[in-house]
Amino acid sequence: MKRRIFLKKATVSGLSIVAVNSLLSCDTSTNVSTSIIASESKAIKPIVIATWRVPNATAKAWEVLQNNGSSLDAVEQGCRVEEAAVANQSVGKGGLPDRDGNVTLDACIMNKEGDYGAVMAVQNITHVISLARKVMEKTPHVILSGKGAEKFAYEQGFEKENLLTESAKKAWEVWKKTAQYKPIINIENHDTIGMLAIDKKGDIAGGCTTSGLSYKMAGRVGDSAIIGSGLFIDNEVGGATATGMGEEVLKTVGSFLIVELMRQGKTPQEACEEAVQRVIKNAGDRYKDFQVGFIALNKAGEIGSYCIHEWFNYQVHTAKENKNYKSDYYNKA
Repeated sequence: MKRRIFLKKATVSGLSIVAVNSLLSCDTSTNVSTSIIASESKAIKPIVIATWRVPNATAKAWEVLQNNGSSLDAVEQGCRVEEAAVANQSVGKGGLPDRDGNVTLDACIMNKEGDYGAVMAVQNITHVISLARKVMEKTPHVILSGKGAEKFAYEQGFEKENLLTESAKKAWEVWKKTAQYKPIINIENHDTIGMLAIDKKGDIAGGCTTSGLSYKMAGRVGDSAIIGSGLFIDNEVGGATATGMGEEVLKTVGSFLIVELMRQGKTPQEACEEAVQRVIKNAGDRYKDFQVGFIALNKAGEIGSYCIHEWFNYQVHTAKENKNYKSDYYNKA
């Protein structure tokens, strides 16, 4: 995933992504397309959309859908691909640690019924997206955190793993030489995988998983595991997920906002753009120092994406292709 170019341009902690694209006719991933890919009368399904360049993840999700799996199964299996990819230093095993050298993971998942499960600040468990699903399906709760979530994972048969790879440890040791122990946006880079899918029955589900801000303060939790911020699904309307600076997404409940705007009649693209505008309005001039991006999907199979700064991209898998697209963005100055 060539995401560090984006990080050089704008600080990323959890972009929310939403971009309308002509998935059936766009021939290049370098141009932003704003065509509608589906209409109310002819929904495109199934479909998978995810933040960032994650072709292996969307391919796995698509495989599940083609084998008559549910959208929930698809997003879980797709997210697991990135959680296991140790070269990806922002998700799962191999993620960059907090300031104390501990890798902590956050994830959430939502199904077509609107059920939700999440885990936060989890250590020693790679597949937190699957753990979040266990919380949703096997407990009376919707969120488990820290040691309690880890204990529940072992009870459910998850294996204990060392999430700190040698590569991530070396990066942390270099960072410690000059780092100040306070949030410094321009050096705390991170990006999330958020995934949305429609299955053959037309049902929507979504998932979001991350290792959070690189070198964050111990205990920090961003938007990724919070319903309505990092992810929101309403099977009657659609879904949205975010990436970038999680603190800013939390302040605007971005994913819920997008779904409600779609409920009111806006296209996914229009809804994403308004959500980004809301983040910018709330932040004032500070928006120049961080990135937020969204992706969205409605019941008709139309998609949207939008972000503050350039270089956010997202992956879309349809019956035609598995392709990466560059998102449109606000700050073109």
